[in-house]
Amino acid sequence: MIGPCFALLKAARPLTACAANPSYNTMKFRRLFLLTAVAAISNWAVGQFAANPQVGLNFTKLTRTPDGTTSSAAAGFQLGVDFRLGDRLYFQPGAFFGRSATFVRSTLLDTVVMEDNMIRTTAKVKALLGYNLIHGDAFRLRVNAGPTYEALLSVDSKNDEIAFNKDDYNGGSFNMDAGLGFDLAFVTLETGLSYGLGNAYKDQGKFLSDSKYFTWYATLGVVLGGGH
Repeated sequence: MIGPCFALLKAARPLTACAANPSYNTMKFRRLFLLTAVAAISNWAVGQFAANPQVGLNFTKLTRTPDGTTSSAAAGFQLGVDFRLGDRLYFQPGAFFGRSATFVRSTLLDTVVMEDNMIRTTAKVKALLGYNLIHGDAFRLRVNAGPTYEALLSVDSKNDEIAFNKDDYNGGSFNMDAGLGFDLAFVTLETGLSYGLGNAYKDQGKFLSDSKYFTWYATLGVVLGGGH
């Protein structure tokens, strides 16, 4: 019986020595602390990041049109995604593709000489700052504002009554956007305004004006992440 007992004591001796070794205990604690920290940071990051794919309508008109020319907004569409980085206060970048239609009418001596829908295809990037006025788990009321840039991809007309030429337009426009939205569980609804800071037309454009774009939009989407 002494032989087997001695063998067991001899085998357990390294374990006892490791458990009594301070450097071993420190290393074990560091590993446990690192794993806990990584798990906490991952959980925090998931709660601080959300993606919001969405689709909706837009209505764009031109401001400051020249004498004899008027414009009014017609329905267009947009789709894209924005992201929310933060919690109650967050950074909201995004990218969108859109088609906007603007009804343009030209008159001469009170007689309509041309009217048509100007249709623009654009790509828009946003860099907004958002804040949740109501910051609940199931319901959030939020506002956002900030600069955007809209690049002109193409321009044409619906009835070809006015020969819109892309070369007459500036290739893009910086804008200031402001929006109001709410989240109901994972469903989102947002409406907002976008005011162009740059001229729509080049100096040599056919309308020779300082017209700018003014857009109202409304989108419906889903929010993924961010504690939802």
